[in-house]
Amino acid sequence: MRRITLWLLSTVAVVVLLFSYKTSTMGPGGETSAIADGSAGSSWTGTGDGSTAGSTGSGPSGGPSNGDGTATGSVAQTRWGPVQVKITVSGGRITDVRAVQVPDGNRRDREINDYAVPILGQEALAAQSARIDTVSGATVTSDGYRESLQSAIDAAHLK
Repeated sequence: MRRITLWLLSTVAVVVLLFSYKTSTMGPGGETSAIADGSAGSSWTGTGDGSTAGSTGSGPSGGPSNGDGTATGSVAQTRWGPVQVKITVSGGRITDVRAVQVPDGNRRDREINDYAVPILGQEALAAQSARIDTVSGATVTSDGYRESLQSAIDAAHLK
């Protein structure tokens, strides 16, 4: 009887320890869900269609749909870290896409993003929208990239 009781208590203790273990794939504090951050908005800096050179803003007067300039998307908070994208617009088309922030908390994050971010940028240029494919192995970064890219496109008033 003592052996059964000892075995049962040991098993329960091991199960509790396993469920309370924080893996390296969890964010700070053990959270595992992506959190959208509305604190850092998108911005437009550009000219065209009667706007003033160097105008900045994300409202209706921010940037024209066929102006030239840059737009920085809002910061997308993912479970691996922040993702932010900046686009350059010329003639109403996206001519360049740059990742301003990507997760870089460890060596694996940097490896994934060194591979995925150029692919995401090429996809965005080809699609001229945020409707781009997820890069295999970089799902979380791809989701954050799309979110920030859409924010930048909205700030530039592109369709």
